[in-house]
Amino acid sequence: MCEDDHAGIGRRAVFVTGAAAALTLGTVSFASAAPRQRRTRTVRGTLPTGSPDFVYVPVEVPSGVRELHVSYTYDRPAVPAGTAGNALDIGLFDERGTELGGRGFRGWSGGARTEFFVRADDATPGYLPGPVRPGTWHIALGPYTVAPQGLSYEITITLTYGEQGETPRPVYPPERAKGRGRAWYRGDCHLHSVYSDGRYTLAEIARLARAAGLDFINSSEHNTHAAHAHWAPEAGDDLLIMLGEEVTTRNGHVVALGTDPGTFVDWRYRARDNRFGRFARQIRRAGGLVVPAHPHATCIGCNWKFGFGEADAVEVWNGAYTPDDEVALADWDGMLVAAVREGRGGRRGGDWIPAMGSSDSHRSPDVIGRPQTVVLADDLTREAIQEGIRAGRSYVAESAKLSLAFTASGGRGEHAGIGERLRVDDDTPVTVRLEVTGAPRCTVRFVTDQGVLFTSAPLPVSGADVVEWRTTASYAAYVRAELRHEAAAGPLPGALAAFTNPVFLGR
Repeated sequence: MCEDDHAGIGRRAVFVTGAAAALTLGTVSFASAAPRQRRTRTVRGTLPTGSPDFVYVPVEVPSGVRELHVSYTYDRPAVPAGTAGNALDIGLFDERGTELGGRGFRGWSGGARTEFFVRADDATPGYLPGPVRPGTWHIALGPYTVAPQGLSYEITITLTYGEQGETPRPVYPPERAKGRGRAWYRGDCHLHSVYSDGRYTLAEIARLARAAGLDFINSSEHNTHAAHAHWAPEAGDDLLIMLGEEVTTRNGHVVALGTDPGTFVDWRYRARDNRFGRFARQIRRAGGLVVPAHPHATCIGCNWKFGFGEADAVEVWNGAYTPDDEVALADWDGMLVAAVREGRGGRRGGDWIPAMGSSDSHRSPDVIGRPQTVVLADDLTREAIQEGIRAGRSYVAESAKLSLAFTASGGRGEHAGIGERLRVDDDTPVTVRLEVTGAPRCTVRFVTDQGVLFTSAPLPVSGADVVEWRTTASYAAYVRAELRHEAAAGPLPGALAAFTNPVFLGR
C-alpha cells in the first residue's frame, strides 16, 4: 500500500548553528503503518536569492520504519550571461540532530544525485547505513547558487515500514602495504568516486592507480566519509589506501589526508564564522593532515579564504595544469619567501608549508595520477607517508615516467635533499644538482627567493640529463627546481612537468 500526500512547506523558523544562520522549514509528519506498507509525502517551496547556505526540512519519523527514501527536483530557469543559475545540494541528518560537528550526519550527495535511501543494512553511496530510529530527522538542502527568479523545488519522502536489517560491521583497509623501506613512493591524495560526485567506482580507481604506477592513494569524497568502509577489498600489498574527506565549504575546499577510519569532518561554515580552526584540529586529532586544495580555483566557493595558518601542506597543482595552478604555485613561492624573511626555514612546527599535487579525478577522461606527489618515506605506511609530506620531502610529477633527484652540497661534503637545510656559511660555494629522467625537451629552472636565477637549455629527446648550478646561501636562501614543457609561443613559461619542494641554504 502506498499513500501520497502533497503538502506545501508553510511555517519557517530561523535558528543558529554555531556562527552561521540556517533556515528550518515546516515539519513533515508521518503516521505509523503496518509492515511492508509505504507512506509518501511531497513538499514544495521556493528559495529566494540570498537564501542561507543550508535549509533544513524536518521529518518526523515514527517507529517501525525500515527505509527512508528521498527524491527531489528543482527548476533551472534561463538566466542572463554571467549570472549564476540554480544548483541545489542535498543531504541527510538523523534524529541526533543537525548540530555543527555532524553527530547526526547520515550522508551527503551534493548535487550529484536526485534520490537516495538509507536503511539499517544498506544505503545509497555517499550515505551511511544504520538503523532508522524514530524522531525528527532533517533533510539538508544546500542552495549552492540561486537564480534571480528564485529556486523552486519539490521533495518526495517515502517511508517503508517493516523489520530492520542488520547494520554491517565496517571493515577498513590496512594502514600498511609492502614497501621498499626508505624509498620514494608515488601517490594521488585527491580523488572522487561514485561515493560523491565522481563516476569512477572504487575498483576502477584502484585499477587505474596501479596502472599509473602509484603506491598510495587517499579517499577524499566531498563532505562524506561513507566510502571508508568500502575500500578494503581494493587494498593490497602493492597499494596503500588512506582515508579522508574533501571538506567542501562555501569558502574553499580542504583535503583531510589520512584520517582515522570513520572520521567525518563538518563543512557547514564560512571563513567569517571563525570555525575552521576547530575542524583543522579535529583532522589532526584523527591522525590526518590539513591540505587546502586548489586554492585559486575559479569555481564558485572553491577559492581558499581561510588562510594557511592551519595548513600542513598545500595543493598547488590540481589535475591538468591550468592558469589557476600557475597562480597557486606563485602564491606558494611567496609563502616560502615570507618563511625565509621571518627566519622560519627549518620545517619544524609548521615553519614553512610544503607543496603537493593531486589529480582531483572524477571521471574519464580525468587521469588518475596526473599529477602525483612523490614522497621520500621510511616505509609504505600511513604514518610514514604523512611524515614525508609534512616534512616537505617530496616532489610533484605529471606521471610515473618522470623521476627526479635534487640535492645541494657544500665544499666539505655537506649534503641536503628536498625539504632539508644545507647548513653552510653564507659565502660557502654550494652546488645544486638535478638528475632527471623521463622529461624530453623540458627546460629546467632553479627558483630561489630572488626568483628564477637559472634556466637550462631544453633537455635531450631522451629525457635524461644532469643539470648543475652553483650559488651561495647569501645569494639564494632556498632553491627549488621546476621542469617546464616547451612554451607554445610568447614569453610565458610552458606548463609544468614537475617541481620540487625547496632545499634551504645557510645556517
